[in-house]
Amino acid sequence: MKTPSTASFLNIALLLGLVTIGYNIIEGAVSIWFGLNDDTLALLGFGVDSFVEVISGAGIVHAVLRMRKSPVESRDQFERQALRITGWAFYLLAAGMLLGALLNVLQGNRPVTTVPGILVSLVSIATMWWLMSAKMKVGKALHSEAIIADANCTKTCLLLSVVLLAGSVLFELFHLGWVDAVGSLGIAWFAWREGKESLETARTGKLGCCCGGSCEAS
Repeated sequence: MKTPSTASFLNIALLLGLVTIGYNIIEGAVSIWFGLNDDTLALLGFGVDSFVEVISGAGIVHAVLRMRKSPVESRDQFERQALRITGWAFYLLAAGMLLGALLNVLQGNRPVTTVPGILVSLVSIATMWWLMSAKMKVGKALHSEAIIADANCTKTCLLLSVVLLAGSVLFELFHLGWVDAVGSLGIAWFAWREGKESLETARTGKLGCCCGGSCEAS
């Protein structure tokens, strides 16, 4: 029988998972809107990435719900299927970013402004830092490899926000059109790694991080 403390931490973990999903939906919608209106490919890709993260987040919430019943040793069929969908979606995003960056360079396209990218990335960095710290604290308290791995995934999402911030600031400073293309390539690289790790984790069923870094497996 779970102690009140364990049950409380699991409730916090569930809340953090739901907040992650809700935030990514809002962030994705805002980023895609401004990315399309300002012709900012990097911000558009960042927004699509956020929506793909929602699929991955659903798998994490599902895992926490299972933890409330019994210890979780590996990913079940629902979580593995979510990872497969996430993996292929990230691959498609990476391909789209590469093609878009190439076309923008060849056609000489450039953003109208990257100020929205700066604002979105700053909010994202602050939010991801808080989520990462909270998830890590809960994961260690529960001795849960799954929640600790999710915290490591959030850390990688934070780094992706830093890439967007750097590209957006550089464009506003120097107004060089190719800067947005370089930022898009950075997002493509993260998306490719996220896709690779998601599919690998789905194949093995291990409780590892599938968000762009090296897989933190249990």
